[in-house]
Amino acid sequence: MFFRRKGWLRAEFDEQLLQQLKRLKKDWDHQSTLTKKSFDPFREMELQTKIARAKYLLLLREAKKRNISLLK
Repeated sequence: MFFRRKGWLRAEFDEQLLQQLKRLKKDWDHQSTLTKKSFDPFREMELQTKIARAKYLLLLREAKKRNISLLK
């Protein structure tokens, strides 16, 4: 009775995780492109790129643990 919601809740949170993964991948790509195109990237820009990469990899590990595929 109480555990019927588990399936659709898991699907809802998995969908949110996939959306966040896509958004963070886009952010990481944007940051790395800015860093590569600049002549003299300042330290804060490099740190923002590393932070974006770390966030993406963290969520990617979570998706792997949950057996979620990006290619649906």
